Amino acid sequence: MKRTPCIVAMGGGGFSMEPGNPLLDDYILSLTGKREPRVCFVATASGDSREYIARFYEAFTPRACRPSHLTFFERTVQDLRAFILPQDVVYVGGGSTANMLAVWRLHGLDAVLRDAWQRGTVLCGLSAGSICWYEAGLTDSFGGLDPFRDGLGLLPGSHCPHYDGESKRQAVYEALIAKGALPDGIAADDGVGLRYAGTELAEAVSSRPGARAWRVERSELGSRRTELVPRYLGQREAGP
Repeated sequence: MKRTPCIVAMGGGGFSMEPGNPLLDDYILSLTGKREPRVCFVATASGDSREYIARFYEAFTPRACRPSHLTFFERTVQDLRAFILPQDVVYVGGGSTANMLAVWRLHGLDAVLRDAWQRGTVLCGLSAGSICWYEAGLTDSFGGLDPFRDGLGLLPGSHCPHYDGESKRQAVYEALIAKGALPDGIAADDGVGLRYAGTELAEAVSSRPGARAWRVERSELGSRRTELVPRYLGQREAGP
């Protein structure tokens, strides 16, 4: 049975930012519907950081899954399609969005990921690993905070991660949308995951109480925000 294409774009969080909080990563694994899903980590945005990859294995090896990773700076996988298409999850780490996409396109991974998405592989990631799925986003790939309009385009519009985690992101993102330098989009706080069914936002979830997501749209007065309240994945404390 063919599954609906699924992407989970995280504003921040997961094993690399919340090593003691498994909620987002467990949520992603649950979307596969598999007892032992195959999970491939792609750390291109960090230059295939060995330390980052080691942290992935430290986090996922104890889980009920089959972890693997894909590198390009020391490429060992010859047939990318044969390696990626059987995966249940492709998990993309943070770093430089622009550099990552340039490498992917050079090696042809962009087309393979599109095919995997259409076949039902869960694509996910944080920071660069969330911006990449959209048409555009706010990136720090060039030394500041700049508009980036060369994403994979699996998801429409733009995206801004770390909305509450980095002080300048909110103002810069809203200003770029207000002047048309970025298309309308969705911003996510650290700890928020945006799950898409196909190209439609199905739900927002969070690993932190109080974390939020926002639709940010151009308006006659500049830009306007519409708050999205995520579903908290943990257990809320009982009231008095």
